[in-house]
Amino acid sequence: MTAANRLVGAAMKRTEDLRFVRGAGEYVDDIRRADQLYAVILRSPIAHGHIRKIGTVRAAALPGVHRIITARELGQPVPVVPIRLQPMPSLVPFHQPVLASEKVRYAGEPVAMVLAESIGIAEDAAAAIDLDIEELPAITDRYVSGEDRVLLFEAHGGNSPVTYRATLGDADAAFKGAHYTRAEKFRVHRHAAVPMEPRGLLAEWDAAKSHLTLYGAAKVPWFNRRMLAERLGLPETSVDLIENDVGGGFGARGEFYPEDFLVPFAARLTGRAVKWTEDRRENLVATQHARDADCEIEIACARDGTIIGLRGHAFVDVGAYIRTNGLVAPRNIGQFMSGPYRIPNIDLDVRLQFSNKTPSGTYRGPGRYETDFFRERLLDMAARDLGIDRVEFRRRNLIAKAEMPYTIAHIAPFEADTEYDSGNYGSTLNRCLKEFDWAKKSALEGKLIDGRYHGVGVGCFIEGGAAGPKENAQFVVEKDGSVSAYVGSSAIGQGLETVFAQIAADALELPFDRVRIFHGSTTYLREGFGSYHSRAVVMGGSAMLNAAAALKEELRKAGAQRFDCAPAEIAFADERITGPNGKSLALADFAGLTADGSFINHHHTYSYGAHAAHVAVDPATGHVAVLDYVAIEDVGRIINPATLRGQILGALVQGLSGTFLEQFVYDANGQMLSSTFADYMMATAPDFPNIRAFVMEEEPSPINPLGAKGAGEGGIIPVAGVISNAVASALQSLGVTPRELPLTPPRLWRLIQEAE
Repeated sequence: MTAANRLVGAAMKRTEDLRFVRGAGEYVDDIRRADQLYAVILRSPIAHGHIRKIGTVRAAALPGVHRIITARELGQPVPVVPIRLQPMPSLVPFHQPVLASEKVRYAGEPVAMVLAESIGIAEDAAAAIDLDIEELPAITDRYVSGEDRVLLFEAHGGNSPVTYRATLGDADAAFKGAHYTRAEKFRVHRHAAVPMEPRGLLAEWDAAKSHLTLYGAAKVPWFNRRMLAERLGLPETSVDLIENDVGGGFGARGEFYPEDFLVPFAARLTGRAVKWTEDRRENLVATQHARDADCEIEIACARDGTIIGLRGHAFVDVGAYIRTNGLVAPRNIGQFMSGPYRIPNIDLDVRLQFSNKTPSGTYRGPGRYETDFFRERLLDMAARDLGIDRVEFRRRNLIAKAEMPYTIAHIAPFEADTEYDSGNYGSTLNRCLKEFDWAKKSALEGKLIDGRYHGVGVGCFIEGGAAGPKENAQFVVEKDGSVSAYVGSSAIGQGLETVFAQIAADALELPFDRVRIFHGSTTYLREGFGSYHSRAVVMGGSAMLNAAAALKEELRKAGAQRFDCAPAEIAFADERITGPNGKSLALADFAGLTADGSFINHHHTYSYGAHAAHVAVDPATGHVAVLDYVAIEDVGRIINPATLRGQILGALVQGLSGTFLEQFVYDANGQMLSSTFADYMMATAPDFPNIRAFVMEEEPSPINPLGAKGAGEGGIIPVAGVISNAVASALQSLGVTPRELPLTPPRLWRLIQEAE
């Protein structure tokens, strides 16, 4: 990196925001073709049952209906949704078919697709399809699922597809010799990423070129292109996925769903453009869910409060199928339950359970949000039992800077080891306590003031990022002397165009506005890997550094030929290439010059931090007011403090919304009772006005040239644990101990009544 511009580290405004606030963004629903057909998905109204009939004659006869597609038209075997992350052969039987043909396993599962001249006609036709399903008992509880009396996959003989185990040291020996142990049960409810913009797709088939173009890609376009091409029997080069502006991703948008096959299949089948736009009810019912985990865990401590062991069992309700990234959260629950703490002996298993609910996947901080709630609640309980201040209890168990890199628990199957790359965890805790004014606010703990009990909570966390194995970038010198930077990372609302331009402009010693960022579409690069696991800056940014270095080398070679000198004698300044004799050429004189760069990485980065909260609880209603909330995170190196702070605040509000409000509720028949915003409550702008975020960069990551770490998820990870600790602090005189989310007013009111 050069210090010429010093753009990296500057709080620059997001360049992409100008088009968004002017209404000039282009989302997939903005794209229209003159001859397009509209697709509507018929979804099962039954949660579990055998399909006896899908009668389409009456529906197909409606004026304006072009075609109705069922599993019969797809051929055999029916294509399935692949597992993208940690796939295992043993899980192949649990992949979701893009259209159900024999059995449905959740209410909302696609069974047919209608193509018509308008959305209204398509919806009428879908309603006219004669769908006959022999209903079976539904499983909506992991305990019932574990009994295996009703099976989602009869051939498997059980409702648990896999159990993970995280191990380190000798947990049994640690517990035998422990001065103190405590076992507890905790539960995190089912909720999900609910982006402002629902999913949408538009597919076009060019028969003359045998080429398919699909608009609406996000997150992992190259993986989805490969999966789509395989299922359509096309070469990858015959398929392009185009990334439009995206109204939020948060882990759910951009994965391969049934519609990602069905819409392009229909376009190729009919020879016409096909468009599908998800409505909000579909989004809540069909887009992957998350969380829905509980545990039975036990901690062992020495007399002085040193944690010596952690063991137990966790259970994750993954819904009806294993989807593309549905294994991530359960694995994270097991491997990262120790968080930023030094726990030498660990034995945790995490069992996946099927149910007749929407399949699960990732949502910002997958698995970490859940496991942080489990752990941080347990730490507060242990500190109280031992008579140790809860801050001091954490401080003495945090991993020290001198212990880095620090190896954590091994996870299996799909075995993996990982180590924290760098960090000074005590430093972020100290900063958090200072910004929060812990000494003053903790004096209010448990006090009843104006009819409300006050409490404070604290928690520490780590955030993983930088999933490999690779990311690619290409730089091109344009005719006007600017540089176009093409990168495989995707923009899903995180300000990628701004921070990448900062990195590229610094590396090329150019002004910020002389670099343009192009991202995410498969037309730009032969290979890319996308944005997930907080990887964009580390992987994509580092690839751009390497591309910038390569472009400079190409410019030196080209300049040396022009000036008849050695490449080492070429200098760069003021957008000009200068030789040893003082002669120079403008960068525009080298238009068309290109250079590629890649960054390969097999290690993860780990950001870390601490949060603290001050709450007031009304015992008469169970309502919790968040009076102050402070979030601190060290991200290794800050590219743009303004966008980073926005990431943290946005994630924090999502965490508060999930902790207090959001919840998917099912009845005994597997029907979702919260499929509209009237029932699925979300935070609004005025709900949490008193939140503050601070960012640090004391400990750069040693595994990438930027020194950066992933930072898109840390704001949400510790929220549930911190808030629950604060509520327990407030209600300690009543003996209220929250063990289950969400902390809705009715639930807290009941806990207060039971305690009294």
